[in-house]
Amino acid sequence: MYLRTTTRRNQDGTTVEYIALAHNHWDPVRKRAKAEVLINFGRREEVDEEGLRRLVRSIKRFLGPEEEVQKSVFFSTADLLNLDVDLLLYDTTSTCFEMDEDDEEIAERDERWQAHQAGAGPEPRRPEPQVVNRPPLRMQGHSKDHRPDVPQVVIGMAETREGIPVRCWVFPGNTNDAETVKTVKESLSGWRLNRVVCAVDRGMVSDENLTELRKGGAHYVAGEKMRAGRKEVEEALSRPGRYRAVRDNLEVKEVVVGDGARRKRYILVRNPAQVERDREDRERLLKRIEQTLAGLPAAGDEHSKAVCKLLAHPTMGRFLTKDKKGRPVIGRAKVKAEERLDGKYLIVTSDDTLTTEDVALGYKQLAELERAWRDMKSGLDLRPMHHRKADRIKAHVLLCWLALLLVRVVEVKTGQTWRRVHEEMDRLHRGVFTGRDGLFAQRTEITQLQYQSFKAVGVTPPPRLLEATPSDQRIAEMTR
Repeated sequence: MYLRTTTRRNQDGTTVEYIALAHNHWDPVRKRAKAEVLINFGRREEVDEEGLRRLVRSIKRFLGPEEEVQKSVFFSTADLLNLDVDLLLYDTTSTCFEMDEDDEEIAERDERWQAHQAGAGPEPRRPEPQVVNRPPLRMQGHSKDHRPDVPQVVIGMAETREGIPVRCWVFPGNTNDAETVKTVKESLSGWRLNRVVCAVDRGMVSDENLTELRKGGAHYVAGEKMRAGRKEVEEALSRPGRYRAVRDNLEVKEVVVGDGARRKRYILVRNPAQVERDREDRERLLKRIEQTLAGLPAAGDEHSKAVCKLLAHPTMGRFLTKDKKGRPVIGRAKVKAEERLDGKYLIVTSDDTLTTEDVALGYKQLAELERAWRDMKSGLDLRPMHHRKADRIKAHVLLCWLALLLVRVVEVKTGQTWRRVHEEMDRLHRGVFTGRDGLFAQRTEITQLQYQSFKAVGVTPPPRLLEATPSDQRIAEMTR
């Protein structure tokens, strides 16, 4: 929502300004945002501007900064659901904007206009920008929406192991995932959580990030890249020992590498069902590689181009090497090295008090964050985003986070998925009926699942009879 100013020109040449409270919504027909007026305050000279300032100050006292909002809402939820906030999961995503320029280019265009208006430069060809974000927010970067052609913002979110969102952050679109960890750590340090263990994905693992997470007594559970070629990772993968089953299709083995300050605790996780799937996928890929090698053109420029393209292929290339004559062949040593990774992933943790099962299951819960991103982007309208100002972009993300929080609370309290609850509650209707005796409105019969959902979240079901208005004829009969 925002204050909207409109201007009307009178016939005598004077202008009149009107103030209104409005918000924008997307018009799918016109393919652009459209302003919808919520409250008309009237002519500007008649508006009590000091009254509006008092209202703003009152709202600020009630809500506080955005960070207080999230903190108070989360801890109210944590008390309501008796949540375990020792283990926090963190991940990022991105959401893009349909625009030609990023905020940095818009700022440069604004500077050219300012120079022109000061008489220090020619008039720019493109119009003067209406919104300039400083510092830039909408920037091009690694797009998880597969839209590298347009600007974006990066969004980070922390969740509990139960899938309840703790807090969200908005970063410039060119921010690397690993660079967000320090900000997240500093943001949560003032929340006075108990012993916090942060679970982060492989893309955020670096010595600097892990050191940052350890500051202030916190701990981490982090995915480790198994193909990075790091010495301690190779040692953890090659260390002999038996796996121990902790859940169906989940086996773990603990490996400690190094001593003293360099000591690292690794948990190697194996999924027996995934082992077989990985083997079948690799065999299909090797057959495809053999067919591709057999179909390479004869010697010449076309042959060289085809070989280079094959060696650079993101999946087939990692199984290829060159023979003594420089021809591409399947590297059996590479195949063997890949076989030992079938169905496995490697986790490193700084917390010796967590059991191997807690470490494995805690990291596995990161998949819940992927579900959270899907819910926010599809069902909760995180995208498409049509805001331009940085404050509105951040407010939009915050509202989607609040909606996700409500969804997760409903799921935890009812034991049902949001989709199931939504479909069932959508069958509850209000019917309006008219007849000789007048008008009345009543709800449909409440099903057992609807009743259970109402009860679980502590909401009283609506009464059967919602409204009754006798007709004039009926009133006359009753008063005779």
